[in-house]
Amino acid sequence: MLDAARMPTRHTGLVRIPLPIVISFLLLAAMVLGSLFVAGRTSDGIKATAEAWQYRKAVTDLGIFMRDAEIGQRGVLLTGKPKYLEPYRQGVSRVDDALREISAGMGVRGRDAAARLRPIVAARLAEMAQTLELADAGRRDDAIALIRTDRGRNLMLEIRSITEREREWMTGHADALADTALADVRRLTVGLIAGSLLVVLMLLLWLAKARQQLADTDRARAEAEAAFAALKSESESREAAESQVRHLQKMESLGQLTGGIAHDFNNMLAVVLGGIDLAKKKLKSDPARAENLLDNAREGAMRAATLTSRLLAFSRNQPLAPASLDVNTLVGGMCDMLNRTLGDQIKVECVYAAGLWRCYADPSEVENVILNLAVNARDAMAGGGKLTVETANAHIDDNYANARSDVAAGQYVLICVSDTGMGMPQDIVDRAFDPFFTTKAVGKGTGLGLSQVFGFAKQSGGHSAIYSEVGQGTTVKVYLPRFTGADPAQLATTPSDAVPEGHSSEMILVVEDEQRLRHFAVDALRELGYIAISAATPAEALVALNEQPNITMMFTDIVMPEMSGRQLADAALKMRPGLPILFTTGYTRNAIVHNGMVDIGVAFLAKPYGIGELARKIRDVLDGGGVNRSV
Repeated sequence: MLDAARMPTRHTGLVRIPLPIVISFLLLAAMVLGSLFVAGRTSDGIKATAEAWQYRKAVTDLGIFMRDAEIGQRGVLLTGKPKYLEPYRQGVSRVDDALREISAGMGVRGRDAAARLRPIVAARLAEMAQTLELADAGRRDDAIALIRTDRGRNLMLEIRSITEREREWMTGHADALADTALADVRRLTVGLIAGSLLVVLMLLLWLAKARQQLADTDRARAEAEAAFAALKSESESREAAESQVRHLQKMESLGQLTGGIAHDFNNMLAVVLGGIDLAKKKLKSDPARAENLLDNAREGAMRAATLTSRLLAFSRNQPLAPASLDVNTLVGGMCDMLNRTLGDQIKVECVYAAGLWRCYADPSEVENVILNLAVNARDAMAGGGKLTVETANAHIDDNYANARSDVAAGQYVLICVSDTGMGMPQDIVDRAFDPFFTTKAVGKGTGLGLSQVFGFAKQSGGHSAIYSEVGQGTTVKVYLPRFTGADPAQLATTPSDAVPEGHSSEMILVVEDEQRLRHFAVDALRELGYIAISAATPAEALVALNEQPNITMMFTDIVMPEMSGRQLADAALKMRPGLPILFTTGYTRNAIVHNGMVDIGVAFLAKPYGIGELARKIRDVLDGGGVNRSV
């Protein structure tokens, strides 16, 4: 476990997130994935329940229409009044629609029920038509005599028997679906409560350790002050004052970090837990409302996953997949989107440098940086204004680099985002990149936007700077390292929103020691059309590879007991040379990620992931995707 005193690192000026907090985030990510999985299952259950009740209604309607027709027939024969023909005609006209709905519902059962009902219904309707024809021909006594035979009565009894059995079966089936959905929700609730308690416990333990470290620091400072008291020199007094200010700043940053995390995650968990509780109550009475509530819970869970991603970006722990990137093309693709997103009051201008170098960075994260800066700029221009996104070649000289220990001299591609907003005083500028620092009102921002930009630039080997003047506006500059290798044949592009499906001939082996996540991955792959099998340990995976010659790909976690995912991949490739392998993990300091960068040629999917991300990455690896399979 990381020591609380190691959080502030003077050589980088950043705050390193302690291990208990990282583990807490991973637990929250697991709870998010569990919520998404149960939300999907519950949504499917709601649809199946609605289909069941629609089928029951069709069966009930058939019986009602047949009774209406029979009542109208007997009314005509007994009274001789034509007005009773109307219920008979309406009932006969609706019978075929009811039979079609029965046949279309509940698959094979509905078709079998409709097949049994059709000849009986046809025979009964034919007898009714015959009696009405006799009555119309003036042979009413013959028609009544035909009614008094047992044949019509027996046919109606058969129809009632079949429809009653179907109604009873469907009621039980619908209740079973609802009970299953409620059981899933109860299990999820217990898991969320247990996970939340564990997170709170870990944070309390870490806070207790931090308080102890703080007490030790206070005692050390008191001893130092007592030792230096005898010297009474002006320089030593000034040094003591500066030390106290630095200590207070560290404590303030720590308070902002923990307070911001607690505030945002409490809001998101309130949405998830509240939505699930309300959905449980509405599940039977109002399925459509329950589905909307589950959608809201899913949105809260996705917001929590996004916050986790931002925290990893700030701490330089997010896995990046850098590539040779044409920034002019990327900015050009975003310019129209920014115009639509920021509103009519904001004028967006994109300025492209001629002869712009290519940079080496993760394309999707560069887009996130530009979008974060654009949103911040919009908020600073409440009454409207102008946003300028500019690209340029830049060179950081030795003098600038020597004055900043975390900046390397060299050539960079510069992305500059400027606004004509209210600007900031220097004391705000000095703190703008701090985590959870924001000048916005409560609930209007997390304070992670600029810190995410700062963390991404540093993790990419670049630099970021901010310049602002009150009343004149703000400029944020992001420097990304120049790419000096051979130009690729095609520009890097962001992944499509499409969800590609698999083929029934493709078998994927899922290796994951966390049971819930393993089940989610297997269910998701089967939903996408793949054949999916699983292994809880690397040893089980090697046995499956030996016994299943049809395995076309392995999807494995990296951090596992006894053997890492990288070691498993090496052993698997000795057995099956050329086997496509996709790695996944929720943390980046491991065998295939160096300094936050994924090794070239290694396929990687960061946790938490959704079914769309999984589908696109699996398809990309199976189709080639430029991945070197001999990892």
